[in-house]
Amino acid sequence: MTLEEFFTLLGGVGLFLYGMTVMSSGLRNACGDNLQTILERATSNKIIAVLVGLLVTILVQSSSATDVMVIGFVNAGMMTLSQAIGVIMGANIGTTVTAQITAFNISAYAPLILFTGTVLFLFVRKSRIKYIGEFLMGFGMLFVGISIMKSTIAPLAQSRTFTTLLAGLDNPFLAILFGVAFTAFLQSSSSSTVIFQTFAMQGLLSYHTAVYLVIGAAIGSVAPNLIASLTTNRNGKRTALLNLIFNLIRAAILVLLIRLFPGILTFIQNLSPNSIGRQVANTHTIFATLAVLIELPIADKIIRVAERIIPILPEENEQLEDRSLQYMINIRSMPTGVALAQAHREVARMGRIAEKNLRKAIDCFFDYDERKAESVKAREDSVDILQKTINEAMSDLRTLDLDNDALKRISRLSFAVADMERLSDHAENIIEYAEEIHGKRIPLSDDAIEELKEMSADALSIVGQSIDIFTTEDYAALPGVDRLENRIDEEEARLVGNHVTRLMNTQCDPMGGIIFTNLVNDLERVGDHAVNIAYALTGREPEDKPTSHVA
Repeated sequence: MTLEEFFTLLGGVGLFLYGMTVMSSGLRNACGDNLQTILERATSNKIIAVLVGLLVTILVQSSSATDVMVIGFVNAGMMTLSQAIGVIMGANIGTTVTAQITAFNISAYAPLILFTGTVLFLFVRKSRIKYIGEFLMGFGMLFVGISIMKSTIAPLAQSRTFTTLLAGLDNPFLAILFGVAFTAFLQSSSSSTVIFQTFAMQGLLSYHTAVYLVIGAAIGSVAPNLIASLTTNRNGKRTALLNLIFNLIRAAILVLLIRLFPGILTFIQNLSPNSIGRQVANTHTIFATLAVLIELPIADKIIRVAERIIPILPEENEQLEDRSLQYMINIRSMPTGVALAQAHREVARMGRIAEKNLRKAIDCFFDYDERKAESVKAREDSVDILQKTINEAMSDLRTLDLDNDALKRISRLSFAVADMERLSDHAENIIEYAEEIHGKRIPLSDDAIEELKEMSADALSIVGQSIDIFTTEDYAALPGVDRLENRIDEEEARLVGNHVTRLMNTQCDPMGGIIFTNLVNDLERVGDHAVNIAYALTGREPEDKPTSHVA
């Protein structure tokens, strides 16, 4: 092969890979947020989760893209490992569609498809049509790239050096290792499989060698997910590990089956005896489907292996508990009175979680620690998830045969949920202030710190008292809450005034002053939300307060 031919081959590979990227981007853009919505609704039913993973991967033409989205959902607590493993398995089947498409000999039409897609992408303003054009443009590039690769690879069949190199891959173990390394380098099993398929179609690889390369490609496809998981929490890392374990078991099972029952490969070849490209594609699809059928029943055991490799810490158990319902389970099957009581207990529990988060955030502000900051952020995610889950359960509660008083109580509980969620939002704000002060080494004067500690103590006191009132519905303590809230309002005015004086006397750093003012404002709003919680179930508004809930 001449240097010019080598560059042409690289260009063909580059065009193919870029075409895959453009095609995937066009499909994702055309589908909009629907893909994420589909993934979010993947249920604990593993079969449905497999079908969801299959569908999404067919649409985006990339199992890595699907898996990275799944890692993100698990990292955010929106999906469990049990849901994730089903989606991952489905993605492993969905990614085989690319090889099935490229097995068709439509290279002659590729330039026309590319031209049509380019015209739609460049000259049509309607977004949906434009994205379809982007997809067609990528689809055309993909086949033009394959055509270039085929024409450049053909002479290699006469190269003794190249054929000797490929002959070394007749060893199944070496072929699998090469498939792993090559796919990890390309970051795409679809791309590497199509390249192996092209080599086989040009007579450079035997069918049996291509089979082992495809098995290795499935393992190598996990590389992008492992990289993506480096910045996630422990559950996100477990998700990437699930994919690796699944594909390692898949490789072991397939190699064992081929060794014990070599007729399997003969059967697949006989499905399309005159097309080695189709044989490779069918092998890819059949092996992926077979692996899912074998491993789906043991999915829970795969999860346990991942959890042993990355053990579950006590705080993770707490997080899991925080994010799930404890009292509003099977709410529709409960008598109305019991259902309302359970809803009240659930919301009160959410209030305690939000209070704990606020307390941790304030502690972290005055005594910064990175682990404390991360725990507050994680608990804020938990509160958001719990809010959504409680609201969904509230919707179920409204479907019961309820009288007006019960409906009003549900509405009041919903208002309390919103205020409790806002408490945790303010906790996250406080952590952001703490990180800014710590990261940029912004000084606060001793007077400012003492004032903030005093106001913070009052804010935590009113939150604790208000949640006690909400939980017990003992309203004798409401006047004390009102007095404390008025005191916090007065503190806000006094502290801001003191801050202005310090600024004028150059006793305070301007950047520190901004954070000081923001924190004072957050603490005042915490007081407002706390009072709303205290009054939530009374049907009355807090004294001297507007009727709307503050933001």
